[in-house]
Amino acid sequence: MRYLKQFGIILLISFAGEILHGLVPLPIPASIYGIVLLFAALELKLLPVSAVKEASAFLIEIMPVMFIPAAVGLTDSWSVVKTALVPYVVITVVTTFVVMVVSGKVVQGMTGGEKRKEGRKR
Repeated sequence: MRYLKQFGIILLISFAGEILHGLVPLPIPASIYGIVLLFAALELKLLPVSAVKEASAFLIEIMPVMFIPAAVGLTDSWSVVKTALVPYVVITVVTTFVVMVVSGKVVQGMTGGEKRKEGRKR
């Protein structure tokens, strides 16, 4: 019963994200609104972590299974995808590399990684 309650809380916050998506005229997915609402509720201590801990851990564990429908959809669209396979692969590799570099630089900037690095050289 605890899992159902926790999952219900997550669904309720996701639904609030859907409502917010309908009200705010920005090109942001409803799921992002839901994540931000959940983060804000946890950070502001409006919702204790224990209220969603087990259900969220379960959802993270089964996350790979959630990608199966997307993969099946790609196999159904193979005739369209194969004509542009090389550009898809190039774009995927380049954007993955860019995201890794930018994420690393942002983390270094936020944690002072560059300053620590300079401090060691002296």
